[in-house]
Amino acid sequence: MSGEKREIGGAQAKIKGNYGERLVAEALEQNHWTVLERGFRCRFGEIDLIAAGAEYIVFVEVKLRKNARFADAREAVTKEKQRKLKATAEWYLSEHPTDLQPRFDVAEVYAPDGAKTADPVIRYWQNAF
Repeated sequence: MSGEKREIGGAQAKIKGNYGERLVAEALEQNHWTVLERGFRCRFGEIDLIAAGAEYIVFVEVKLRKNARFADAREAVTKEKQRKLKATAEWYLSEHPTDLQPRFDVAEVYAPDGAKTADPVIRYWQNAF
């Protein structure tokens, strides 16, 4: 029974994560970025969004929260998570060479009512680590 609860929770978390990633991808595109990948995975880890601009290729970690009551969402990007993101980005760049400068960004999405939130807030941190 508890395994089922975890599965349902995992599915709900994925739906919420996809919502946050979609919002950030739309914001990037509105600011003239080209989203290259969503939910990119390899043996080293996962990168939520990979986007290209005039000068940079950005690897974006998206964190969705209801609010920042206990901590800012970006604080969940630990040193270990950063290490995995960097390893995944290195692998991506080895398979997709580019002249663009790599950069790691973090996007915080605050949506108190989840996908039903009328005006979700996105805080975007360039060169987050």
